[in-house]
Amino acid sequence: MLDTATRNIKFLPGVGEQRATLLNRELAIHSLNDLLYYFPYKYIDRSKVYRVSELGGQLQHVQLVGEIRSFEELGEGASRRLVAHFTDGTAYVDLVWFRGIKFIKNRLKTNARYVVFGKPSMFNGRVNIAHPDVDDASSLQLDSMGLQPYYNTTEKMKRSGLNSNAMAKLVQNLFKLLTDDIPETLSPDIVAKHGLMSLNEALHVIHFPKNLKELQAAQYRLKFEELFFIQLNILSYSRDRQKRYVGHRFSKVGEMFNRFYKENLPFELTSAQKRVVREIRADVNGNRQMNRLLQGDVGSGKTLVALLSMLLAKDNGYQACLLVPTEILAEQHCATLRRMLGSLPVRVELLTGSTKQKERSAIFEGLENGNVDILVGTHAVLEDNVVFRNLGIVVIDEQHRFGVVQRAKMWAKNSIPPHVLVMTATPIPRTLAMTLYGDLDVSVIDELPPGRKPITTNHIFRNRIDSLYSFIRGQINEGRQAYIVYPLIKESEKLDLKNLEDGYKQLCNVFVDYKLSKLHGKMKPKEKDEEMRRFASGETQILVSTTVIEVGVDVPNASVMVIENAERFGLSQLHQLRGRVGRGASQSYCVLVTDYKLSEDTRKRMEIMTASNDGFEIAEADLKLRGPGDMEGTQQSGIAFDLKIANLARDEQLLQYVRVVANGVLDADPKQESPLYRVVWERLRTIKNMKNWNWGAIS
Repeated sequence: MLDTATRNIKFLPGVGEQRATLLNRELAIHSLNDLLYYFPYKYIDRSKVYRVSELGGQLQHVQLVGEIRSFEELGEGASRRLVAHFTDGTAYVDLVWFRGIKFIKNRLKTNARYVVFGKPSMFNGRVNIAHPDVDDASSLQLDSMGLQPYYNTTEKMKRSGLNSNAMAKLVQNLFKLLTDDIPETLSPDIVAKHGLMSLNEALHVIHFPKNLKELQAAQYRLKFEELFFIQLNILSYSRDRQKRYVGHRFSKVGEMFNRFYKENLPFELTSAQKRVVREIRADVNGNRQMNRLLQGDVGSGKTLVALLSMLLAKDNGYQACLLVPTEILAEQHCATLRRMLGSLPVRVELLTGSTKQKERSAIFEGLENGNVDILVGTHAVLEDNVVFRNLGIVVIDEQHRFGVVQRAKMWAKNSIPPHVLVMTATPIPRTLAMTLYGDLDVSVIDELPPGRKPITTNHIFRNRIDSLYSFIRGQINEGRQAYIVYPLIKESEKLDLKNLEDGYKQLCNVFVDYKLSKLHGKMKPKEKDEEMRRFASGETQILVSTTVIEVGVDVPNASVMVIENAERFGLSQLHQLRGRVGRGASQSYCVLVTDYKLSEDTRKRMEIMTASNDGFEIAEADLKLRGPGDMEGTQQSGIAFDLKIANLARDEQLLQYVRVVANGVLDADPKQESPLYRVVWERLRTIKNMKNWNWGAIS
């Protein structure tokens, strides 16, 4: 049996060194197995033949059978083209080529029968098909062609002749090499019980289906398998962790928790906050380590829940740590906790890269002797010389800024790993949470505290920018502040940075009576912190920034968020940026500025943003519009797999179904020793070792 996983793609007939380099770089296809699992994105029915008289510019792809009656060359230079006048007896259509003219003229003949396949369009009132596929009619069996696969290829590949047709030929060459059946990866009982097509048949059909019914059966089989192994890995890891790590038991609700709750609580907890506190309390009072994800929109009161959890640790003789991604956020969290605790005898300390040596020594001593109750810090906390006396709980704010290695370092700071509470203000749809954070229990705060007013969101076109500037002046004159955000997208950083710099200069000329700050990711950390400090203290009234402020400090006085070129942001990112305002009691506003010409998808995004303040509703819409790989935050959090065929937005029911199946396998074979499931565990081990499946992110 040919080992497709280890055989280099360059050895496949039709590939070679040059094409292999292209496939490596453009599509991450390195082995025969990578090509086998590079699935078509659509299919066209090649069994249907149209009449030329039926054609119009609205059809997608059509197939015609007829003859070329004549050729003519038109235009000069870059606009030179070859036109073939093709007919099937009902009407004429122009076949047009802009490249490879000499080759086409040598290959095709007049008055010979051809099968033509391509996309019709209208030009100067005539129907034409640009760069069609043209085959000798005698060489094709149309009724057996079935559905033609279409593969995504890049412009660089197309320029080198590696278009969709070429990819299909490579896959055909691969199947010619596979003289044996592709081995099954699911156990016989799973295949039989769930009515699945065999893996060998599914992989053949997914590339070259004869009809829609068998294509759907192949898609179902491959989606089932993909989602099943993702869930099996997550669930087996989660069960293993629960067995291995006992966790500290916080058996009592003591003096600090009760005093804070009765005397210092800034406002009555919402019912959602109370529910989450109960869930956390049940976890830490059990006999296993808590590993919980706390989701909640910006301003929903996650920090208060975190403090109550840390006070439970204090009351039971343990220390707590709050880990945050930036120094300025750490400073703000520390100040917030101290303010909320007031005169309660709870010692809160701050540790960042900027903490002076003298202060460090005092903090280290306090951590080791147990006098420091809560440590708020950045990555500096992860250093080996930071030693706790008895660390009971770690709260991680914005988890996607901290990888698995960093979390493991926090676990190692105690003989019994501490409880872990992961907080995120990025609302995550349920299907994505089950895959990104499938090993975590999930809590959701889905209410805003009383007194918080929903942010008013408007979408305006650039021609109304002057009235927007007048509105901002009015807000500043009332004592408020404003953010103005420009996009900074990697593909065009230089251009975007110039836009920011030009925008900043223009705004300085527009708002001559006010002070402005400027912030972007290319600045040094100290410069960024200083600019943020000036804005937070009210020294500057307008902060002109890139998206570096998306997860940033709390400025209750800021009431206006202007997002320039809002069409260049995804829904979740727009929602995160909007969450920078609305922190105080006054009414806040978000203004989305775009050009007038917008795509249909962009218009939908603007409509959703202006209609809803619900982060979860927006995240679900974002998942449907853009898919999981593009969702803001998922790349940073290390989406642990490259989905080849399943779609988390469309396949939610199947995901939940296979999760039940995976749990059933774990119940039946907890030690992974049963001969019945040997093939399943072998496949899981193989997947974990594959380069393009970054399983380390969740295990």
